[in-house]
Amino acid sequence: MNYIQRKIYKINYLFNKVFKENFNQKLDINWSQTSTRYSVINKIIKHKKYKKYLEIGCFQDETFNNISADYKVGVDPVSGGTIRKTSDNFFLDNKDFFDLVFIDGLHRYKQVKKDIFNSLKFINSDGVILLHDCLPLKLRDQMVPRSHEHWNGDTWKAIVEARTFDYIDTYTILADQGIGLIIKRKNRNILKIENNNFIKLKFSDYFNNHKDLMNTVNENEIFSLLD
Repeated sequence: MNYIQRKIYKINYLFNKVFKENFNQKLDINWSQTSTRYSVINKIIKHKKYKKYLEIGCFQDETFNNISADYKVGVDPVSGGTIRKTSDNFFLDNKDFFDLVFIDGLHRYKQVKKDIFNSLKFINSDGVILLHDCLPLKLRDQMVPRSHEHWNGDTWKAIVEARTFDYIDTYTILADQGIGLIIKRKNRNILKIENNNFIKLKFSDYFNNHKDLMNTVNENEIFSLLD
């Protein structure tokens, strides 16, 4: 990270703390003791006998290259994957359907929400959507605009909103920065929330209620949810 980028992050950090939210508590989760995202994805692919995989946001292919699927498509406007487009443009042109979509692109609530809705149009009836970076541990990890190198963004807000829809069933797996799981079926545990202006949700709201808001599950619960 160069000097200019560090200065930008510092300015963004101060802006967020002064004008948005100042909250210092941190979730106590040790991600090093959980499975990697590509391990979770591969276990689901094997369990469900999935064939077709789509990844949104590939960067350096850390996930994409580790996925075992017969047919893989990776979309990124800058690097990695197989298709050099934004996710919006990809979905405009796409006619293919997939068993599993992994969303790991721009970690901002509005874009993540668009990626979820677009993915739902092209997911097979028995397919699932997974999302990375759904459980930030501290305020700075989810600040928008971004304020340091390790960044989950406010992806979590899109998961909270998804939990209020009756036609999709949404969970968050306690692994690798939090992995969202969306199953295309009736919601089994719909979220009732007073503040439905999701972009305005505070990290303090999330910190104090993250288990309920995010519908968290352990890795060993995944397969019972999918069957």
